[in-house]
Amino acid sequence: MIKVFNHFFHRGTLLQLFLDLAVITLAFLITLLAVTGVDAVSSEQLLKGLVRGVLMGMSFLVVNATLGFYDSGSFFSATQVWARALVSFLVMGVVVIAVLLFLPLPAFYGRSWAVVIVMLATSLLLLYQVLGAALLPRAVPRNRALIYGTGSRAQAVGQRMRRPGAHTELVGFFASPNEREHLVPQRDVLEPLQSLQALVCGQRINEIVVALSERRGGSMPMRELLDCKLSGVRVIDVATYFEQNAGQIRLDAMSAGFLIFGDGFNQGFWRTGTKRVFDIFSALVLIILSSPLMLLAALAIKLESPGPVLYRQERVGLFGAVFNVVKFRSMRTDAEKDGVPRWATAGDSRITRVGRIIRKLRIDELPQLFSVLVGTMSMVGPRPERPYFVEQLTQEIPFYAVRHSVKPGVTGWAQVSYQYGSSKEDTVEKLQYDLYYVKNHSLFLDLVILFQTVGVVLTGKGAQ
Repeated sequence: MIKVFNHFFHRGTLLQLFLDLAVITLAFLITLLAVTGVDAVSSEQLLKGLVRGVLMGMSFLVVNATLGFYDSGSFFSATQVWARALVSFLVMGVVVIAVLLFLPLPAFYGRSWAVVIVMLATSLLLLYQVLGAALLPRAVPRNRALIYGTGSRAQAVGQRMRRPGAHTELVGFFASPNEREHLVPQRDVLEPLQSLQALVCGQRINEIVVALSERRGGSMPMRELLDCKLSGVRVIDVATYFEQNAGQIRLDAMSAGFLIFGDGFNQGFWRTGTKRVFDIFSALVLIILSSPLMLLAALAIKLESPGPVLYRQERVGLFGAVFNVVKFRSMRTDAEKDGVPRWATAGDSRITRVGRIIRKLRIDELPQLFSVLVGTMSMVGPRPERPYFVEQLTQEIPFYAVRHSVKPGVTGWAQVSYQYGSSKEDTVEKLQYDLYYVKNHSLFLDLVILFQTVGVVLTGKGAQ
């Protein structure tokens, strides 16, 4: 894994990104040289051609990232991949034509040929991605990993490694002699007939994940693990594994010392200032672009049922301060007539017909853009929860209050990484993603989340 602006990417994903960008850019430059002529192209035209080629390539990356082509944690069926490829091809056709029409090169009369060749390159790239997803393994295993432990933590790591796109080949589990918990299948536990270092060499293992449920009493062979690391084997603990590969900070592997002495959790002046400027700019742009949609939503809500168009509700924000979040009303006015707060669930009978549509498309969240302008919310951050639930969850879930150290967001890392949550178990899972954001948040990660949010909206993933 490679850390880019506090966010982790697999090397294969970064390589694919650079290759896709290079292919689209080169396709346009080759078209420019072939149609105009090598001798007729000036250095100025070549530079402008390079800029336009990069614009097309960047657009291709943004479109495909939004559609989930670069998300190794997602798994799509063949039909879903083909559908996404078709959408990508159509959007890229509009982008290529727009770039060539609105940013024409002087004395370049081969724009029609440029469209054909660049779209051909785009279609070949998409075909490669579709075939790679539908006919070939999502990723060729490059890491041969050994999990040291057989308890609940080891079981969780093993399940993650076996997911599609994990970029890892799980060799097996190695049982600690002092570990009492054994939850992994016995067939996957390697026989301890030799030392750990000999086993690592014999099985060509290049990564060890220490996932012990109990580390005291000599459970962890420090000397052998050090020898493995000195011989070039990567040795990490379970917290590091999940942070880098799942975008989570696991509660069962975290302590107060991890929060205090670990890296991240930066709240400096420059980060706060940059985030505020980004929030104001992006909120203004989105308000302008979505204003017709908000007017239509307001009209539909008013026509369907009596009651207010907007719905105000108390939520907990930065440092535990309570504020009113504003959304388009998607439920009946008597949704909580008994005064008892409830989570929304799948098929909730309190949701109106219009409400079901605007929740599916996340239109009900758009009025929160004005909260971003005011400063009570941010574009990206943990979703704000109601005081009634916060009081309960803070007592029941360790470190829950840590998510209030940053402003709540219209969208967040948990929202693009996990399904809609309607239980305490779902809240725990989402908190682990929120903690990752609090620890690693940056402008770059905010942009990644916003692009993924567009994909979530387009696919209706996780809506209730």
